[in-house]
Amino acid sequence: MFVQFLAAAGVLAVLTIVPGPDMAVVTKRAVKSGWRDGLRTVGGITAGLLIWGVLAVVGLAAVLAASATAYTVVKLAGAAYLGFLGVQALIHSRRDGPADPASAAPSPAGNAWRTGLVSNVFNPKIAVFYTGLLPTLAPTGLSPHGGMALLVLLHAGLTVGWLGSYVLLLAKAGAFFARPAVRRAMDRVTGLVLIGFGVKVATTQP
Repeated sequence: MFVQFLAAAGVLAVLTIVPGPDMAVVTKRAVKSGWRDGLRTVGGITAGLLIWGVLAVVGLAAVLAASATAYTVVKLAGAAYLGFLGVQALIHSRRDGPADPASAAPSPAGNAWRTGLVSNVFNPKIAVFYTGLLPTLAPTGLSPHGGMALLVLLHAGLTVGWLGSYVLLLAKAGAFFARPAVRRAMDRVTGLVLIGFGVKVATTQP
């Protein structure tokens, strides 16, 4: 069972560090509003993973993954939200913001947390992953529900560790990102990346 757990941890680690919409959303919040907002966004993303995990354990995520209509609705909602965030970043890049992120008006904690939560909850690929791949990785020495729950918690922990470290790394380079030209460039890049991910989500199949 321990070997199976290590193998599952390796697969989950690879999936966690591969850049995706979550990293783009975290980058946008951390660069725009500082590391605290970045970490709050990570918290929202993790909460979204746990919600999908609970749904997967009780079987509801499998219903979504199997329903073309439900999948399409969630997919388009998620794509629209990522597109909205991307356009928002592009608009922000055209404005002259404060030179120092620390001097910017702090965003309410709930906004950053909600941004992470919504971007993750409306990612139907998580439902497909949790219902399709995760059961095959669950250690056989545990009950199916117990094994799934353990891997969901592991995935959430890896996500917090990876994205949290990424946010703190961005904070270390705060002086660099405080430059107006750099901030505008980052807003443009993350905006285009978010829109790209939105298009990708909208056009992919389960």
